[in-house]
Amino acid sequence: MSINPVLRREILVGGRPMILETGRLAKQAGGSVFVRYGDTIVLVAATMAGQVRAGIDFFPLTVDYEERFYAVGKIPGGFIKRESRPSEKAVLSGRLIDRPIRPLFPQEMRNEVQVIATIMSVDQDHAPEIAAMIGASAALHISEIPLLYPIGGVIVGRVDGQFVINPILSHFEKSDLHLVIAGTDDAVMMVEAGAKEVPEEVILEAVSYGHDAVKQIVGFIENFRDEALAMGLAKEKIVPAVAEPDHVLVETVTGQAKENLEVALRRCVNERFSKHARESYLEEVKNELFQQFDEVFPEQESLINKIIDSVEKKIVRHMIAVERLRIDGRLVNEVRPISVEVGVLPRPHGTGLFTRGQTQILSAVTLGTISDEQILDGLGVEESKRFMHHYNFPPFSVGETRPMRSPGRREIGHGALAERALSAVIPTEEEFPYTIRLVSEVLESNGSSSMGSVCGSCLALMDAGVPIKAPVAGVAMGLIKEGENITVLTDIQGYEDHLGDMDFKVAGTSNGITALQMDIKIAGVTRDVFERALAQAHEGRMHILGKMIEVIPAPRPELSPHAPRIIHTTIDPDKIRDVIGPGGKIIKKIVEETGADIDVEDDGRIFIASIDHEKGKLALQIIENLTKEIKPGELYNGRVIKVMDFGCFVEIIPGVLGLPGKEGLVHISQLEHHRVNKVEDVVKEGDTILVKTIGYDNQGRLKLSRKDALPAPEGTAKEDRDKARDRGSRPPRHREINRK
Repeated sequence: MSINPVLRREILVGGRPMILETGRLAKQAGGSVFVRYGDTIVLVAATMAGQVRAGIDFFPLTVDYEERFYAVGKIPGGFIKRESRPSEKAVLSGRLIDRPIRPLFPQEMRNEVQVIATIMSVDQDHAPEIAAMIGASAALHISEIPLLYPIGGVIVGRVDGQFVINPILSHFEKSDLHLVIAGTDDAVMMVEAGAKEVPEEVILEAVSYGHDAVKQIVGFIENFRDEALAMGLAKEKIVPAVAEPDHVLVETVTGQAKENLEVALRRCVNERFSKHARESYLEEVKNELFQQFDEVFPEQESLINKIIDSVEKKIVRHMIAVERLRIDGRLVNEVRPISVEVGVLPRPHGTGLFTRGQTQILSAVTLGTISDEQILDGLGVEESKRFMHHYNFPPFSVGETRPMRSPGRREIGHGALAERALSAVIPTEEEFPYTIRLVSEVLESNGSSSMGSVCGSCLALMDAGVPIKAPVAGVAMGLIKEGENITVLTDIQGYEDHLGDMDFKVAGTSNGITALQMDIKIAGVTRDVFERALAQAHEGRMHILGKMIEVIPAPRPELSPHAPRIIHTTIDPDKIRDVIGPGGKIIKKIVEETGADIDVEDDGRIFIASIDHEKGKLALQIIENLTKEIKPGELYNGRVIKVMDFGCFVEIIPGVLGLPGKEGLVHISQLEHHRVNKVEDVVKEGDTILVKTIGYDNQGRLKLSRKDALPAPEGTAKEDRDKARDRGSRPPRHREINRK
């Protein structure tokens, strides 16, 4: 019986071993790699369809990032008890893999390709998304799938001013940067970063530092494929079949299209057509061209349209890269006209309307209690989060009709990017004990709606009175590279994004960057281009921030009258039961009587939320009454609430709204300095008396004394001293035991 060969190789990534293995698992996939990084284990399989799907005119690539709860020893929540729809983290991790590899396939590729990364074990010190990205690159590279170049990927952190590759869990709280970089041996393909107002020059150095680590990983994957080929564990790459077009058709259509479209596009520039006017005009010109050639070359509709689109793209790119002419007539570093409004909606707790050109975002913020936190049911360390940003992109925003579905990968990705940009300035729970939810509604879109969401949401936060550390703005940059001519564009619109080579989004404050995302459609960019884009983005961001600050320079001093007022207090955790009561009876009564929402944390923190601040203060008073620490020796004016033969019960802290206060027992011996035969001789129910706390009995009940709160009768002190002296002169008493 033959034994299948297995290839297993190791590389140090961030100073820790990462092991790649193939030949043992998932052998029917086009390429499969088993990755181990610490105790994080990911199986990545890449497969390609043998036939091209009929009628398809794009490259159908799918990357699925499959989380398994057994990876962290958990059973899924809910009734079904199995994994269902992917978490936001899984969607974002899948995008991290998709974005850098997609541009590295041949342009004519039409076979469906699927990459599945199954997360089987997670060690929180070793990021599974990085293991999955490297595994995907290796699986594709050893398969027959024609990936042009392998990629590598790492996370770059900065701890105490020093860069760290793939920081461990304990580094995350200390790090002011979380930058994911992916690239080939020659260039950077993708950057995704969140930062705490980090300067541009630090980001640039972090990218260079990370790319050095990426190059080592790429070289390792190249060697891995060479060894796999030698062992029969890798396959030769296929060459996508490309039908040769009719040269006569290509030359004829290209010549006429170039002439007609050149005139049309320059007219758009000179007359500064709006988006819809330009689209309608160019569509009319292209339809005329199509009708002209459809009669001459029947049954070639797809190829004719493809040639016309290709000619349009070449003309626009040449105009921008060589002549520095943009389709709307702007300078390459010019931001579109900006309009800023706040307080647009009366009932939400804060709103911001941000319009930049034909991109318009309405953001609304809602402030809630700690119980409104999002519960995270995933493989990460975090169990909940109190700041959320959601992004909606309805079809009317681009003048289209389509079914309304649940958020897709794009919506989740854009929402997460804006959330990352703003999270650096959100106050801590101690400073601002609210759960914060932002929703950005894209009302119009013509490029960079994600960065418009950052601006609109920052305005909404300030309108709501959230004490953010500094205003945040975002801008999207583009790139056109035609030969040696390279042009970086500020504030790209949709047309430039579609025809360009880079989508580079930068958000931050006046002090530094808080979020960054870069995607490349060509084979990467160099450090010089990246540096130019960062500098130009800084200028654009400062311009946008200036427009925002003109309208609302700082957060409002007061919250919206419709927002809950939250009062925060802390009690001894042992007294939580006094607030909750048996079966929750006490806390339900407080909520019922005051209308306040009350969250009690296990560590003794209590959050009281109420629209009516006075009701919130009343709830606080009740809780303070219930949990007040009564120390021996304190004096209180109390009310006699019950008289018994052995003493009376006195309420020293009255209850509120029918809830109990604090009461204790005055024993009959503690009523007067002289002997009392009957309690009613001294007090009766309803009397107000002065009492002194003298401690607790063995069941934790409070003991009070009226006698000790009263002045001693004249001569009592001397008599007590004499009695004590007499007792001291007596011989000690011995207990006699009768023994038989």
